[in-house]
Amino acid sequence: MSFDWHAGPITRNTPLDKNYRNTQKVRQFLTGECGDAFKFNRTFMAWIKSGEPVTMGDVADEWIRTRG
Repeated sequence: MSFDWHAGPITRNTPLDKNYRNTQKVRQFLTGECGDAFKFNRTFMAWIKSGEPVTMGDVADEWIRTRG
């Protein structure tokens, strides 16, 4: 059974799966982790969907790293 990206609890340890969706809940999590300046762009979305085994914490850290 795949993770429910609309209703499931998202934490830094939530692994991305092949069914990852860019939902409002994901945006809320990343805004909380990265700050109000957070936004998606094509390059970042391509990195997320690259298929590498990452967690939502890794996603937040990567966004912060690339903006630093």
